Amino acid sequence: MSNQVGASQVNDQGHLLIGGVDTVDLAKSYGTPLIAYDTANIRQQIRGFKKIFDSAGVNYQISYASKAFATVAMYQLINQENINCDVVSAGELYTAMKAGFPMNKVSFHGNNKSVDELALALDQRIGCIIIDNFHELHLLDQLTTARKQHINVMLRVTPGISAHTHEYVMTGQEDSKFGFDIKSGQADSAIKQVLSAEYLDPIGAHCHIGSQIFATEGFIMAAQKMMDLILKWRNEYNFDAPVVNLGGGFGIRYTDDETPLHPEEFSQAILEEMKKIASKNQINLPEIWIEPGRSIVGNAGTSLYTIGSHKEIPGVRKYVAVDGGMGDNIRPALYQAKYETVLANKINAPVTQTVSIAGKYCESGDMLAWNQELPDTHSGDILAVLDTGAYGYSMASNYNRNPRPAVVFCENGKSQLVVKREQLEDLTRLDVPLNN
Repeated sequence: MSNQVGASQVNDQGHLLIGGVDTVDLAKSYGTPLIAYDTANIRQQIRGFKKIFDSAGVNYQISYASKAFATVAMYQLINQENINCDVVSAGELYTAMKAGFPMNKVSFHGNNKSVDELALALDQRIGCIIIDNFHELHLLDQLTTARKQHINVMLRVTPGISAHTHEYVMTGQEDSKFGFDIKSGQADSAIKQVLSAEYLDPIGAHCHIGSQIFATEGFIMAAQKMMDLILKWRNEYNFDAPVVNLGGGFGIRYTDDETPLHPEEFSQAILEEMKKIASKNQINLPEIWIEPGRSIVGNAGTSLYTIGSHKEIPGVRKYVAVDGGMGDNIRPALYQAKYETVLANKINAPVTQTVSIAGKYCESGDMLAWNQELPDTHSGDILAVLDTGAYGYSMASNYNRNPRPAVVFCENGKSQLVVKREQLEDLTRLDVPLNN
């Protein structure tokens, strides 16, 4: 039997459950650090997005943003849920290929795609390439002309909207490395070039205003800007864009002081605004694409660690060290991201102390969480860092020559290994020794 504590399940032994699986058993079976996903949670998020658009009876596409978490098993899961995906590198595209993901349901992002990456995308006849700049436009025009091969393309534009988010993840404002600027006329120049290219088949425009956004206003403004743009293209260039892609960036809850909207509420706001503008201008509503990533996998993932050493500085701080850190979750060091933690093997134990969770890496900044209210902790206890499903494993590294963690999927009380733990011999597999 189990009871509900917040969004998590707890069994009669006071152990945290993920997808109905005891985290203590997970740690014993697979070792730590370990990233465990509740795949029912992932499916629920995807179906929540689909329900909004299905209920409205509009044409749409949900495209999972692979950069949040990309593995063969993840591509297989989203294919089971019948959604598309976007990739940002040859590596993500190759992983989708290995998963047997339908290539006609793949779109390709990136601000500096190489010739080889574009060629691979063309070889695989993917669904759409999202062109980011004039250099790429020229390369793709050359490649498709040489091959006499058509490809659907979309232009990524910067609408000049600064979403309320961390400056490192604001991508919709004019001063951005991404996309064609609307205000300066770059977007208009780009669409004219695409329309004149023999083998580039334009299907619409894309924007992405940022990440971890908590309010709908930015998306409403983006919808307005994008609809204005395609109306301009219709009137000036006789091009009816069939698709408007509003990207992703829907915020999720990491800590108690964050109160994001449900991801579906962002979709509803986007849909209502675009329908209103289309009706006002007496045009057909374009197909709406969105690209959720974090909001699909973020809350579904939990990182499990084994507690090791303790350090107390009287009157200052208590440190609790775990067997992972910035090598499997760099977000706290990179973004000052905040997380909540629980003692997975003692969920019901009373809180007795305030501690800060230190990683094992040789950096003072390797801190996973500050000022956590926890029960008494001892070496060998299992610490769970909640909501680590996005940008944890995907940004993992071998810093300090530490192996990357294993990943498991959990659902209906069963677990399945989907990424093996790296072994020490893996760390030197690509090394080439000096010639004697």
